[in-house]
Formats: sequence, structure tokens, C-alpha cells
Amino acid sequence: MMAVFIEHMDLILTYIVEICTTCLELAGIIVLVSSAVVCFVRWLKRDRDDIRLDLAQGIALALEFKMGGEVLRTVVVREWAELGILGAIIVLRAALTFLIHWEINNEKKEHQQRS
Repeated sequence: MMAVFIEHMDLILTYIVEICTTCLELAGIIVLVSSAVVCFVRWLKRDRDDIRLDLAQGIALALEFKMGGEVLRTVVVREWAELGILGAIIVLRAALTFLIHWEINNEKKEHQQRS
């Protein structure tokens, strides 16, 4: 009886994690695409002040959502190989986020020096 209950709870947890992971990844995609579209429209209008900074911040936020989805996905990992792959993805996304934040800080410094 208890084994059946635990099995059902595990299945429910798996579904919840999959739904939440999909929502986080969708949020990341929406942030990335909307940031790119807004910055592209601003570029077409020749409103080029801080476009690179705004786009970099949008990319960084999108990566944070995607990384959140990957971290959440580790909850339902069953095998070490799958955990290794997820770990590598998380490390790569964290490195990208770090580099983008570094670029954002440099862009802010350059903007302050120009002002």
C-alpha cells in the first residue's frame, strides 16, 4: 500500500517538475525573443543608446530562466549519466551568464564614461 502511494507521489512530482520546467524555459524564450525584437526595432529607428546593454540584460535574464529550468529538472534525474549532462548544461549556462554580466558591467562603465 505504501509503495503504491510513493509511486503515485513520484509520478505526480515528475509531472509537476516537467510542467514547471517547461514554463521556466518558455519564459526564457519569451524574454529572449521580446528583448531581441525590441532592440531590433530600436536599432531600425536609429535609437541606438544602450541597445547592446538592453539586449545583453535580456539575454542574461533569459539564461537565468533557462538555468532555473535545468536546476529544477535535476530533481527528477534517475541516472548518473543524465545528471552529468544536466550538470554540464548548467555549468555552460552559468559561464555564459557570467560572461554576459561581465559584458554588461563593461558596457555600463563605457556608457558612464561617455556621459
